[in-house]
Amino acid sequence: MSQGIPAEFPGVTAVCKANIYFDGKVISHTLVDAAGKKITLGLIFPGSYVFNTGAPERMDVTAGACRVKLAGQEGFTAYPAGTTFFVPGDSSFEIVVDDGIAEYICSFG
Repeated sequence: MSQGIPAEFPGVTAVCKANIYFDGKVISHTLVDAAGKKITLGLIFPGSYVFNTGAPERMDVTAGACRVKLAGQEGFTAYPAGTTFFVPGDSSFEIVVDDGIAEYICSFG
């Protein structure tokens, strides 16, 4: 993994129920660390999806690639594996996967 992107999360609790969005084209599982911080690990299949945020989010792309347009931006920015983008709280973003599967880690707060 790139510097700053974790390769594993020791000492977490895994929530067994998956988070399933867009008819199964975006799927994640929630981890909770010892301090109660929520992290999700997910897969995004090809397509275009819009998500709303409550808390700020850090998105680490761990495999594949995607393009992202934050609320208020004109165009998309490409994020290959090993890169990170940040989404403000109380906002939204559009994420596009053109081919393959993008894998990500989302950290909240």
